[in-house]
Amino acid sequence: MDDGGDRQGDDLGTIVQHPNDAACNGGKWTCFARIQTDDTHRIKSFASPSGLGATDLASAYKLNTSLAPNATIAIVDAYNYPNADSDLAKYRAQYGLPACTVANGCFKIVNQNGQTSPLPSNAPAGDDWTVESALDLDMASAACPHCKLVLVEAQDDQSDGLYIANNGAASLGATVISNSWGGPEDSSVSSYETYFNHPGISIFVASGDAGNTGSSPDYPSTSAHTTAVGGTSLVKASNTRGWTEGAWSSGGSSCSKNIAKPSYQSSTACSKRMTADVSAVGDPNTGVAVYNNGSWQIVGGTSASSPFVAGVYALYGLGANAPGWPYSNASKFFDVTTGKNGSCGTILCNAGAGWDGPTGIGSPNGAALGGGSTCTPACSGKTCGDDGCGGSCGTCDTGETCSAGVCMGGGGGSGSGGGGGGGTCAHPICSTGGDLDGSCDSCAAQICAADSYCCTTAWDSICVGEVGSVCGESCSGGGGGGGGGGGGSCAHPICASGVKLSGSCDACAGDICSYDSYCCNTKWDAQCVSEVSSICGESCN
Repeated sequence: MDDGGDRQGDDLGTIVQHPNDAACNGGKWTCFARIQTDDTHRIKSFASPSGLGATDLASAYKLNTSLAPNATIAIVDAYNYPNADSDLAKYRAQYGLPACTVANGCFKIVNQNGQTSPLPSNAPAGDDWTVESALDLDMASAACPHCKLVLVEAQDDQSDGLYIANNGAASLGATVISNSWGGPEDSSVSSYETYFNHPGISIFVASGDAGNTGSSPDYPSTSAHTTAVGGTSLVKASNTRGWTEGAWSSGGSSCSKNIAKPSYQSSTACSKRMTADVSAVGDPNTGVAVYNNGSWQIVGGTSASSPFVAGVYALYGLGANAPGWPYSNASKFFDVTTGKNGSCGTILCNAGAGWDGPTGIGSPNGAALGGGSTCTPACSGKTCGDDGCGGSCGTCDTGETCSAGVCMGGGGGSGSGGGGGGGTCAHPICSTGGDLDGSCDSCAAQICAADSYCCTTAWDSICVGEVGSVCGESCSGGGGGGGGGGGGSCAHPICASGVKLSGSCDACAGDICSYDSYCCNTKWDAQCVSEVSSICGESCN
């Protein structure tokens, strides 16, 4: 059976997989940049930009990049990047961003102590931190074009320089600090925590590129003082947002072994601090355009997501917020609910509604974070639900639930049997297939009014599910039970996973939807089935 995530799955399923390699190798602490290569592992270089550019990112995350917040973004990396100033100028000119150079005072390059000299030596061969630095500066620029930038260059990636550099960044008055690097967490991390304890400065850390590592976490993403940033796959789509985003299969998530669980984390997936907290694009297969040492490259990794989210915080004046802020402001983030980064079978590696390991609370929604002007609410045919810009098209009355943008009351439907669909429909409304003309059947008309995808693109499993949720009819001829009830108008038994259900189709479904809206807004997954017992006290056995 197809599930309610098939549209996003279709979009994300079109992603072409490209060879990619780690940019940094050999250090005690490694950067997380991953660069696209050819089949022989040679870096792909392009004469013009390829990959997601600054305008794409502003569109995907609904950013109002005209804001000038008087903020400074500090980037912490290792070794010297001799072409940083000229490479950054090339990237910003390409996308029409205001000049930010050493000469005009917008861009500063310092050593780990925050001083302009001496700068460290260049990186050794095979350990190319210039790719990382270019990526970080470009992503910070894309997120906040009018922010000042500071590149803090640690002496190397072997000693404590990367930690010391966070103190150097803070001493220069940074609004936010981004760290796209890490290493295995061990019992010594408590001695490093002080480097990230800078109240009033948000510090971001990439969560890693090894997928779910469970109880083998990367530090400093697990620090009590940092916001861990996971990675997503991001592609253009024909939905309201214009983009589809899912968990990147290699974005990092983990459970700390040493850092206590903060009060803002309530999931039982880990006994201590959990990562990630938030996320943004990181998949190198949907990578971003970066200009480095004379050529354009496509780069990804959670190294891309950390400086980008740091830049978004700076853009909207959020740099003083502590790591727990996203948890109490979840509505300001796009909830990423599809994809996984491992096989653990739990929320630690499976994206889902609310917090999950791969994507945290979700990715930033600029329209909700700061009232950006780049998002136009889409409420045509909807009386409730998401407006595509982080807002709402309306709320339902007590006792009603919102399904596909329509408030649904109690009561079942007349049922459209197993075949459904008027005589002029190209195929039964209870069968998937090509898009249908809303004039062919009264139920099809209701569904098309609530969900235009069904009549412009394809009549997929969501459209079939809406025969029940929108029309109040049944595609199964009744019977939703399966060891625990389920009203006759449910699109499938409540004890079976499948498409999202309407809370009005069954009393237990209504209780579950009130507790877990994912089950009636996205899909009825295994978690929803388990709640038949935990919430309703019924048995599916």
